[in-house]
Amino acid sequence: MAEIKKILVAIGVTQFSQDTFEYGAKLAQALNADITIVSIINSRDVEAVGSVVSLGYEVDGEHYVQSVKAERKENIKKIIEDSAFPEKRVEIVLKVGNPIDEILDIIIDREIDMVVMGPKGRTNLEHILIGSLAEKIFRRSPAVVVSYRNEEQAESLKKRIRRRRRNS
Repeated sequence: MAEIKKILVAIGVTQFSQDTFEYGAKLAQALNADITIVSIINSRDVEAVGSVVSLGYEVDGEHYVQSVKAERKENIKKIIEDSAFPEKRVEIVLKVGNPIDEILDIIIDREIDMVVMGPKGRTNLEHILIGSLAEKIFRRSPAVVVSYRNEEQAESLKKRIRRRRRNS
């Protein structure tokens, strides 16, 4: 088995970001690995801002990107500060683009050994999960992918399995 020295933790704009990072930090601590936190601003969101501009609203796409990057960087720094993981062993990567392509490129470019991410993105809808970022990264990543679930998510999944058993 290959040694795990670099762990990518994918952080979005969700309520699960803190828990996902803490789980990745526990793994990194146990494996003596470094962490790369990645947050991708979806280029579709930036294009949507451009569409709003074309309707006559005063919104600047570049200002939007800089604002989102600053907000995410601040949130990520707080997540790191609130953890026990050494800040000097964490790299923060903020990019604009297609999240799947950007994450896969970072995995290759930074020689990531493991990816930790949550199973859900901005929505909590079950049907969105199929075809989601997490599912696509799981299928395409050359690195090990760990899908983190907090207690609430785990309990919800257990209930769903129990219902399925009762109904079959």
